[in-house]
Amino acid sequence: EVDPTMRATANDVDVSSRRNSGGTDDGRAPTPLYCGPLTDYDGYTGHWDYVSGAESTHPPVENGSGKTDVEGCCWWGRGSIQIRGVCAYGKLNYFLGKRAYDEGRPSMFPDVDFCRDPQAVCSNPKYPDLKWIAGMFRWITEVQTYNQGDYSYMQRLVDFVDGGLQDWTFVHGLSGIVTQGCHEPPCAFGVEFEDGASRKATFIRTLKLLGLSPGKSDGMTHAADGRRLGESSNR
Repeated sequence: EVDPTMRATANDVDVSSRRNSGGTDDGRAPTPLYCGPLTDYDGYTGHWDYVSGAESTHPPVENGSGKTDVEGCCWWGRGSIQIRGVCAYGKLNYFLGKRAYDEGRPSMFPDVDFCRDPQAVCSNPKYPDLKWIAGMFRWITEVQTYNQGDYSYMQRLVDFVDGGLQDWTFVHGLSGIVTQGCHEPPCAFGVEFEDGASRKATFIRTLKLLGLSPGKSDGMTHAADGRRLGESSNR
């Protein structure tokens, strides 16, 4: 159950990041995300005016759910691969957080209640690697398991590797899954999807760091026994 009295503020960013997020040259940009009860901000929020480079609180602006406030809206994306939404934080708490500990199950973060303090993913000084672990958790639970329509992430990964690391529609679909939750972005009306060129460049750079080159088959076998990705060991 979401606590309507919860308050949270995202970590601030530097001036260059503010410019990249739609701000002005002098660093003016949207303030960090925040949430809190209605009494904290007159019961409604406004929007960022990208033309004037200032926040406008009149009139109130509805989000996609018709809300004009941020009460209970503390579940924005956090982590290396952003985990977001009430359900995702609940699963994180169930498997790795305080709930697992309270129910007598193994827990990596027994003293962190992600349902009460989601900002701990970014700001808990005791666990500086938490943001990376939370990202891996999302990858394992939402990306690797993705199977919608004719798109299975694991099968597309096998096809991409067996095809010589050349089918870049795989990267496009994967980017959609990670950023918007579907393999054919944009996934909702009015939602923008960033140009895929930079994502492709990052993907290629990562492959090279792993010793792989697009278009070549060298290094695409299983390190332990020569199996190709997805191939059964019972040959």
